[in-house]
Amino acid sequence: MLKQTQPKLLFKKQHSRQLAMLDQVVTDDAAVRYSDDEESFFQDIDLLQDHGINAADLKKLKQAGICTVKGVQMTTRKSMSNIKGISEAKVDKIKEAASKMITPGFMSALSFSGKRKQVFKITTGSSELDKLLGGGVESMAITEVFGEFRTGKTQLSHTLSITTQLPGANGYTGGKVVYIDTENTFRPDRLRPIADRFNLDQEAVLDNVMYARAYTSEHQMELLDHVAAKFHEEAGIFKLLIVDSVMALFRVDFSGRGELADRQQKLAQMLSRLQKISEEYNVAVFLTNQMTSDPGATMSFQADPKKPIGGHILAHASTTRISLRKGRGEMRIAKVYDSPDMPESEATFSITNGGIADAKD
Repeated sequence: MLKQTQPKLLFKKQHSRQLAMLDQVVTDDAAVRYSDDEESFFQDIDLLQDHGINAADLKKLKQAGICTVKGVQMTTRKSMSNIKGISEAKVDKIKEAASKMITPGFMSALSFSGKRKQVFKITTGSSELDKLLGGGVESMAITEVFGEFRTGKTQLSHTLSITTQLPGANGYTGGKVVYIDTENTFRPDRLRPIADRFNLDQEAVLDNVMYARAYTSEHQMELLDHVAAKFHEEAGIFKLLIVDSVMALFRVDFSGRGELADRQQKLAQMLSRLQKISEEYNVAVFLTNQMTSDPGATMSFQADPKKPIGGHILAHASTTRISLRKGRGEMRIAKVYDSPDMPESEATFSITNGGIADAKD
């Protein structure tokens, strides 16, 4: 059984008694559900020792970010063979052992519907934006927001760093956040007024956000191995992974059409890793993205010549895509750009000192 450490108690003293009682009920309920779901979500890779796999080989897999039996299933034989000290024969043996522990094949849509009940949604701080997203930012999925500068992408990321820690609907207990910053725009002090808005303890809130600065696209990929290890170490505690922004470093490290194919291949590998992490550990992945002007769009009389960068690779990898644009003053307009289960519609929100909130008429 993996050790489970709850995030620190967040609420200020004047509300602590009532909230502590409520939080205890929710936490106990979550613990029962966690125990039921643990077999499918958090089967430790060390369990493969019972099937004849060497502990030293399992340690090498963990160092490569493969920490669960499900993680073995999600990794190709080619990728595992590239891990130093893991031969093709060992890969076959590990894959065979993992297949014995995970039921392969198909399931009915009804069974899958039951499994989807483990999915939770994180509030954005704006009820209108939550409604647009079908309840909030969804776990086991990648949610991407894109827009020009000053449209609220980073402000939304900061607000989610706080709202993730709040108990929510359907027994959601709140949890910790991992924030990967590629543009040096994360500001811890920005979290303090947002914490005050929700009546949370500032120090405890900051302690529950794990921050990392990525400097190159390769470093960004390496950080995901550390993220997977952290999610495994504190299973069920982390609820959100933010990457702000996902394409900035790829834009710098790869230039010109000559390197485009290589860039898109590396990007596809990183997005695949993010999708697997979201499903393996039941966390929400939130990405921000930049935009570019399409010089050929004026010839085709498009209303808006600007489009998100990353091409079709990023478009297909993101589960839900939201476009942001400026409104009057501090108001911003969000629009569903692509989603498997939500209609195309718009919502208006505003950027306040306390983070993202509903727009005032």
